[in-house]
Amino acid sequence: MEANIISCTTWVKKGVAAAVPERVELRPDELEKIIKETQATLENIDDSDEDAAASKAQSNTESKGECSTADEYNFKTYDNESGNMYCHISNLATFAGDGKDPLVTNDEEDSDKEDDIIKADDNLVLFGHVAGDASILEVFVYNEREGSFYCHHDILLPSFPLCIEWLNYDPTNPKPSNLCAIGNMTPIIEVWDLDLIDCLEPAYKLGRKPSKKKNQKRIGHKDAVLDVAWNHNYTHVLASGSVDRTVLLWDLENGKPVNKLGPFGEKVQALKWHPQETHQLLIGCADRLVRLFDCMNEELVTSWKASGEVERVLWNHYDDNYCIASTDNGYIEYFDVRKRKPLWQIKAHEKEVTGLSLSTSCRGLLVSCSNDGVIKMWDIDQKDPTLIWEQTNNLGAIQCLAANPDNGFVFTVGGDNKEHNFKVLDLMEISTVRERFVNRVASKNSVKLEREEAMDVTEDMENMEIENSESSNKKRKLKNVQYKD
Repeated sequence: MEANIISCTTWVKKGVAAAVPERVELRPDELEKIIKETQATLENIDDSDEDAAASKAQSNTESKGECSTADEYNFKTYDNESGNMYCHISNLATFAGDGKDPLVTNDEEDSDKEDDIIKADDNLVLFGHVAGDASILEVFVYNEREGSFYCHHDILLPSFPLCIEWLNYDPTNPKPSNLCAIGNMTPIIEVWDLDLIDCLEPAYKLGRKPSKKKNQKRIGHKDAVLDVAWNHNYTHVLASGSVDRTVLLWDLENGKPVNKLGPFGEKVQALKWHPQETHQLLIGCADRLVRLFDCMNEELVTSWKASGEVERVLWNHYDDNYCIASTDNGYIEYFDVRKRKPLWQIKAHEKEVTGLSLSTSCRGLLVSCSNDGVIKMWDIDQKDPTLIWEQTNNLGAIQCLAANPDNGFVFTVGGDNKEHNFKVLDLMEISTVRERFVNRVASKNSVKLEREEAMDVTEDMENMEIENSESSNKKRKLKNVQYKD
């Protein structure tokens, strides 16, 4: 059975995207050059050392019975299918002397050209989509006021996308950009410009495979990248977790990893930066441990034993003394960073909890989803979590979930149903959810005030070690990376 799966998703805030994205128009000679370079890359991609590493990783995976989804869709041989991932583009391209495609006979403007314009109140929704042999980044436009939701443009990817993160840091541009980093089945992280249409190459890449022919050493990870996390406060820092059991901290200014955490006991599956303590990173691994690292001092702050392999980790941005984790055996667990044991744990789903997200504007509203095909809404703003609503969807085995940054009641969900594999979920349409949470919607200012008050209380607690001066933190280095304002 051919794969048709939404493997990862995220949102872009309103007002970030360019109103009129630039369309890349390559000359025939430029397109021909890219095609030849791509073909050369495909021919050289299977160096002997890479083959050995891939064989070892595959045997380890099979022996431990991991990645059941990958087995089902035969993803283990996905990157070995030479040429197919580019859909035989060389057969579609023509190189006429005048630079025009003889197959195009209608020069009139598209009647839907108005849809190309991105409005100030549009969100972008990003989907990592695999359809058959093709891996695609799909960029949708969502407008709540107009009730519109459509695919604006898409980008052909070289490998199966596993994780996606929006960021605005472009080392070649001093102004904030509109980019996304994608981790995939290869060790290379690609950063794509979302304001470019018909682009064939990422804005930049993180990592490099070794090559005996070119006498190049490896840069970055040795295996697939399972999660990436951008530091919103220090925008030149990106963290990545991999099947190779390590976390790398990248300095985007020079495109190189400057610190490595691990190796851990198993593959690293989930990462989240602390919303306030900007050098602290939450790490979830398949060795059943949730770890909190101080990346500035390169030390483990604390760790917790989870009930299963950690699938997702999440900070409670309404009170960042608390974090949440989900596992492969269906559990959701809630931790206090000041205590050694979880405050509570619940059997939330029958299979892996692959999606875990807090509302961006409604305190206590937690959404979870699973490979069991069920979406659930929880109220965690109390001593014990309460299930408010659940629904079995026709999305197949659900793979991903993301919260709208501008509307705390809107989420995207993606699965592997061949006919219908994604949807936008508006919780305000669900009466039980609306009645429970509508009065809790918080403004951004009130959330900021609550965070500041929580930090003041924490400073008085004897069992917490807090840095005396934030300004002194900013002067210290993360190994070779200088934290910058």
